[in-house]
Amino acid sequence: MDEKRSQTSGLEATVRSPRLIQIDRAEPAAVRAALLDGLEAHPARVSPKYLYDALGSRLFAAICELPEYYPTRTEAAIFARHVEEIAARLPAARTLVDLGAGNCEKAARLFEPFGVRRYVAVDISVDYLRHSLDLLQRRHPAIETIGVGMDFSTHLSLPDEAGEGPRLVFYPGSSIGNFSPEEAERFLRVVHGVCKGGGLLIGVDLVKPAEVLESAYDDPLGVTAAFNRNLLLHLDRLAGTDFALADWRHVAFYDSERLRIEMHLEAVRAVVVRWPEGERRFARGERIHTENSWKWRAEDFAALLGRAGFSAIRRWSDERGWFAVFLAQA
Repeated sequence: MDEKRSQTSGLEATVRSPRLIQIDRAEPAAVRAALLDGLEAHPARVSPKYLYDALGSRLFAAICELPEYYPTRTEAAIFARHVEEIAARLPAARTLVDLGAGNCEKAARLFEPFGVRRYVAVDISVDYLRHSLDLLQRRHPAIETIGVGMDFSTHLSLPDEAGEGPRLVFYPGSSIGNFSPEEAERFLRVVHGVCKGGGLLIGVDLVKPAEVLESAYDDPLGVTAAFNRNLLLHLDRLAGTDFALADWRHVAFYDSERLRIEMHLEAVRAVVVRWPEGERRFARGERIHTENSWKWRAEDFAALLGRAGFSAIRRWSDERGWFAVFLAQA
């Protein structure tokens, strides 16, 4: 950890600088090939991780402020109401590992009640993470802060700088919903190994009426639409495509049989998307599948945690039963 000494009001204080470690440095050619494979598939698809470039991360932060997007405020209310009870049941871990840290605000609210000494923020958007950690470190100078640039959806292995000993892995916002149930179980088994005798604190979006879900993922202000359509600009940069935003609209709907929200980009007219040495023709109404968000029944998710190796599973929820926070020991 880099440190420097400064004078503050005549008193000597230690000012830390966050350390940023980038683990994933995917070759541009490999990224481009994977993206083009998805665009040429039928139906076309793009991994949701590409929603989170620097602008996409900021747009998602704005989504979390929308009145229709209940997960953020509902989860925050659960923590506000039960944080002392949750803190009393935490495993002996002073390292908080924040998966998909984003602007780091959710984790920062837990620093004091959880007695956090080391904070490890993991996110795929390295530039956004760097900015977030710089701001966070100024507000919490005593906490050792480490950023890890990593696509943890494909592999999760923390660097030595993350420290030894038990860890509390924090995975809020129901991001686990981006995994299918089978993928979620495999992923949570990996997380169990990362906890190292500590535990997992995870937010989970629960099954609820379709109109509530669809409003949350297709808000009247159009912020979610901008978030989804920004993916096309990211693809233009990464894959050399020539997507035009005016050709595409945002589509989101709830599949009640699969218990998941689906997000797509739909061509509003017949269009040809070109890139060096290739092209793909899209008919009017044809879609690119960009994201799934599975919703869970509380008892089913508790059983999933058990199959992934966790024990002593506890749950806190809001009065409407829309969202749940689970704490489990590894």
